[in-house]
Amino acid sequence: MAEHPIKHLSWRHWVVAILVIAGLLTIVGRLYQLQILENERYLNEAFNNRFTSSTVSAPRGLITDATGYPLAISKDTWDVYIDRYQWSDREKANESAYKISTFLGLDHDEIFQNGTISTFGDYLIYRDLDYKAGQFIIEQDLWGIRLIPSTVRQYPEGILGKQIIGEIGTDKHGLWGVESDFDHILRGQPGLLTFENDALGRPIAFTSTSLDISPVPGSEIQLTIDRFIQSIAEKELENALERYKASGGSILVMNPRTGAILAMASAHVNEIDNSDRKESLPNYIKNRTITDLYEPGSVLKTLTTATAIDLDLVNIDTTYEDTGSVNIDGTIIRNWDFQSHGKVTVREYLQKSLNTGAVWLATEIGKDSFYSYFENFGLGSPTHLGLSGEASGLMRTPSKKDWYRVDLAANSYGQGLSATPLQVLTAINSFANDGKLMRPYIVSKIITENEIREYQPVLVRQVVKEKTAKTMGRLMRDVVHGTTYHGARLKEHTVAGKTGTTIVSSDSGYDFNTTIASFAGFVPYELPIVSILVKIDTPEGDLRLGGQVAAPVFAKVAKEIMNYKQIPSSYDLVATNEN
Repeated sequence: MAEHPIKHLSWRHWVVAILVIAGLLTIVGRLYQLQILENERYLNEAFNNRFTSSTVSAPRGLITDATGYPLAISKDTWDVYIDRYQWSDREKANESAYKISTFLGLDHDEIFQNGTISTFGDYLIYRDLDYKAGQFIIEQDLWGIRLIPSTVRQYPEGILGKQIIGEIGTDKHGLWGVESDFDHILRGQPGLLTFENDALGRPIAFTSTSLDISPVPGSEIQLTIDRFIQSIAEKELENALERYKASGGSILVMNPRTGAILAMASAHVNEIDNSDRKESLPNYIKNRTITDLYEPGSVLKTLTTATAIDLDLVNIDTTYEDTGSVNIDGTIIRNWDFQSHGKVTVREYLQKSLNTGAVWLATEIGKDSFYSYFENFGLGSPTHLGLSGEASGLMRTPSKKDWYRVDLAANSYGQGLSATPLQVLTAINSFANDGKLMRPYIVSKIITENEIREYQPVLVRQVVKEKTAKTMGRLMRDVVHGTTYHGARLKEHTVAGKTGTTIVSSDSGYDFNTTIASFAGFVPYELPIVSILVKIDTPEGDLRLGGQVAAPVFAKVAKEIMNYKQIPSSYDLVATNEN
């Protein structure tokens, strides 16, 4: 038998073989990469394609008043959705639509139409359903109905302190007030709820859900606001606006020794009369005690007087000759009563609230010292209360090109400059606090799961000497109790305070037919518990002065607070101090 010659592989065969081997190695390498090196990555991607996550709102933290009473709370609720993919089964969808619409009081046809208009996505039909009602619906196992845990914000005291507390929107974030300014503290951390999907990303019916991450509740915020004092302030302000036919006003109550704010009430007639809340919302949410600027008027004569006394330029018995008017570079400044009073002491000038007396003191003080003290009292700067929207105030100083000597004269009796009610009362508080200016604050505690953070009173600076502050306290007491039938006087308690009547300024000058009536003071004089500022804007009728309008409102508010706090009468306090 003849032998066949051995056939060797041609180069073409070798190329094919090499390519096949390379291909096999590539496949093996890719499999190794997928199955070994990147196994965890692709498992995660498969999991993510299989499951869909939905956030679960965290309960917002409480907002409470100074006594711990809740002013804003979060209640567990449910948001109700239709699973449109499941509702592609029209027969089951119709039955489910009938049951859910009956239970929720909704229109069946509208629910069915919106739920079947598409086979993709969930459709929200009800927000913030009562928690027990939601549990009942879950037990019914309605076809294509999904409930997601949620929370709703409630305000147990209704609209009380609404400008301070604020409100939240549908996105569960604060819109204004404390709800907005402290939103990052109140809102907590949302949770994560997972659903299983099919290949098209649609939720699979009858599969379980899991709460992968539990929501973390927000922190609790305790305010310095006392709801009883807040209700007193709001009630008396509304009564005053109606009684004096005023366009608006504010009442501010503080602890003069710590700077804690006990009540903030402000209103404009449009807010009370306008039933359309959306239209009046910009006015409704304004906290005018910190946002609105006004010329404080004669209340600031206390600051001018304190400055002169602190510099040892005068004492309470120093006199000047009141001729009824002063000429400052051609501008005539007159007393409010257009009268001259002859030789007048510092005590008498303050009691009579004479503009000429304030101009005399400002001249003695000099422009540099005058504005240095006024700035130290906090005028022209925000108080750093911690709420948004606080205005800084306006005060021209000698460093400005548009400042004139008449500005010094006008500023001495509270005209020609502007401040917020909060700035004014903060300055007045120093006379009840041994000359110390305290920073106002409205949050007393922030309570988390792990700690309680307390806010302590903050001393800004010593504005005047302790002796000066006590002298000013006596002078302000004499303003009220040394004046016959003063409107701020109380039967059981001694009041220290000062009126202010400001002629309203406009683009064309001052309107002598309109005023802002105010009164600021503290009570009891012997041991100041509260300080109060009352500001009534443009009262109509025959009563327009601070002593006629604001002082009686101060007396009403102070009397109710003294009764609420059960403060002993001033006669008892004097007797206790003497013993």
